[in-house]
Amino acid sequence: MAAWVEGRVLERIEWTSTLFSLRIAADLAPYKAGQFTKLALQRGEQRIQRAYSFVNPPSAPYHEFYLVEIPDGELTPSLGALQPGDSLLVYSQGTGFLTLDELPAGRDLWLLSTGTAIGPFLAMLADGEAFERFENLVLVHGVRKGEELTYQALITSLIEQYDGRFRYVPFVSREEWPDAISGRIPAAIGDGRLQARVGLEFAAEHSQVMICGNPAMVKETQQALLALGLAKNLRRAPGNISAENYW
Repeated sequence: MAAWVEGRVLERIEWTSTLFSLRIAADLAPYKAGQFTKLALQRGEQRIQRAYSFVNPPSAPYHEFYLVEIPDGELTPSLGALQPGDSLLVYSQGTGFLTLDELPAGRDLWLLSTGTAIGPFLAMLADGEAFERFENLVLVHGVRKGEELTYQALITSLIEQYDGRFRYVPFVSREEWPDAISGRIPAAIGDGRLQARVGLEFAAEHSQVMICGNPAMVKETQQALLALGLAKNLRRAPGNISAENYW
């Protein structure tokens, strides 16, 4: 039965002044790449909790979460202050349907994300199953500033391991950045810049698209893909587009 368990911080990774990751040891029930759980801190009688996706593959010996610190937030400043050895609460059961087993078969898998919502896709890619199911994989990550293009070591290792099959496309909206597309993901789909950069087209016959990000990005990206003839993926009517809002 799912319950809150005590977790212990193994490592804190600082990416920028507001972006960090926590690696945590905790006894959790089995979960799938792409799912999320809840982290919490107890303050007297009040438990402050928020949902966060697993960044690690389920086989990892730790549970990793990628967070943005909100200066006046109830929880993230305190989570950001945690150091190795500190404790917190972790909900023992993962949940969520943005997982590979919810996808129909396809040739190309597009993973479109913004900000910390890249986390579940990194878990899927590190897990390896996606490379067994799909011929081509594309990871798209949209951020405001170039310094927010995190997890570059993992991404580089995937590019080297799956040479020619894995493509990574960064988007930076508020400054020019080497090798990044300027602007926002939905616009680049609408005018074809993303497809041209990757060398693949979105097609109902062979494309599966997973979207994870802020609600505006998710909505606009879905609209751009629907305009290209793709359909939402539903259990009662399999299609091409699976999406999850990241807050």
